[in-house]
Amino acid sequence: MKIKGFNTKKRLGQNFIFDEDILSKIVDLSGITKDDNVIEIGAGLGTLTRKILDKANMVVSYEIDKEAYDILKEDFKGRDNLIVLNDDIMKVDLKETVDAYFGGEKCKVVANLPYYITSPIIMKLLESHLMKDITIMVQKEVAERICAKPGGKDYGVLTVAVNYYSNPEILLNLPPEVFSPKPKVSSSLIKLHVLDKPSVFVKDERLFFRIVKSSFGQRRKVITNSLKSLNIDQSIIADALTKCGIDLKQRGETLSIEKFAELTNTIYDMKM
Repeated sequence: MKIKGFNTKKRLGQNFIFDEDILSKIVDLSGITKDDNVIEIGAGLGTLTRKILDKANMVVSYEIDKEAYDILKEDFKGRDNLIVLNDDIMKVDLKETVDAYFGGEKCKVVANLPYYITSPIIMKLLESHLMKDITIMVQKEVAERICAKPGGKDYGVLTVAVNYYSNPEILLNLPPEVFSPKPKVSSSLIKLHVLDKPSVFVKDERLFFRIVKSSFGQRRKVITNSLKSLNIDQSIIADALTKCGIDLKQRGETLSIEKFAELTNTIYDMKM
């Protein structure tokens, strides 16, 4: 599909917003000010970029598509608070970006993310420990998964991982019609309020995420069966579950992030 002479590329998940009111609302809800440095991911044709530039101190916009990158470089020529980079965000060293352009200070993210790679991007941003907060447009179902409660069908590894690093909040829901080309799904603007320290204390972060992933690996299995993939003595698993007040026949997807943390610390202590 061509938009203003530009060939949109479905494989890159390019769905643009042109409505000025919606774009302004996105940036207003992000809460960025002239004190903030911002990373934008998937700048596209620069419709959101322009709004961010008017509010932020310094902006680094990543655009993987060379055609879109060339348009951005031309359209924003002379804007001294914008750096446009033709790079894949998943291959970028975020610390190098923050050091080079923001003097090593933590920044914010405002972006209309490509939907085909949303979760890996979110986790990369959170695990970098370089972000103040993250305001992103994602598929509505992804936003619902991130904000899901234990026991529901949407609750999963992504829910626990995002809530470990941040407090998520759905700010806005948008129908497919506001995008061009029109996607097949509804979208949500979500803000991740990044925490100074994880929401729960764990003695071994790697073990914590192994337990979480194993618990959701085979949904509807009782937790004792799900956790067999950890290759930890089953008597330790059973004793730890009992000590945490978790029924051995309970399913992993019913556990809160606090219970996952308690279970991790109990297993850790018993293994030591």
